[in-house]
Amino acid sequence: MFSLKIVDHVRLESERIAQNYTVHAAAAERIVRAITVFRVGLVIVLTLAASAQIGNAMFPHSVSPAVAIGAGMLALAGFAVYGALGLEASLVAHRAFAHRLWVAAERYRSLLSEVNDGLVDGPMLVRRRDELMADVDAIYQFAFGVNHHAHERLRLAAITDEAA
Repeated sequence: MFSLKIVDHVRLESERIAQNYTVHAAAAERIVRAITVFRVGLVIVLTLAASAQIGNAMFPHSVSPAVAIGAGMLALAGFAVYGALGLEASLVAHRAFAHRLWVAAERYRSLLSEVNDGLVDGPMLVRRRDELMADVDAIYQFAFGVNHHAHERLRLAAITDEAA
C-alpha cells in the first residue's frame, strides 16, 4: 500500500515547484535567444538596405534600387513578425512566473530545513504546508498556463531517471 507522510508531501511539492521553475526559466532563455536572433537579423537587413540606398545616392546606377527596396521590405516583414509574436511580453511573463516559483520553492526548502532541525511540530507543519499550497495556487491562477510540452518532457525525463 502507498504511504505518504506530510513531510514527504512537502518534499514532493518542493521538487515539483523547483522543476516548474526550471521549465519557465528555460523557456525565458529560449525566448531571449529568439529575440536576439530577430534583433541581429533586423540590424543586418536594415544595414544592407541603408548601405544599398547610400550606394545609390553616391554612385547612381551602380547599385540596383531593387536591393534597397527588397532589403527594406524584408526588414519590414521581419519587424511585423517580431511584433506579432510578442516575444517581450512572453519573456517577461516567463521570467516573472519563474521568479515567483523560485520564491515558493525556497519557502518549501526553508520549511523542510526547519522540520529537519526539529523547529516545526506536526500541526504547524500542516498549517504551513497548507499556506504554501494556497500561495502556489495563487501563483498559478494569476499566471499563464504551464508550458505543457516542456512540462511533459520534464515528466518523461523524470520517469526515465527513475527507471535507470
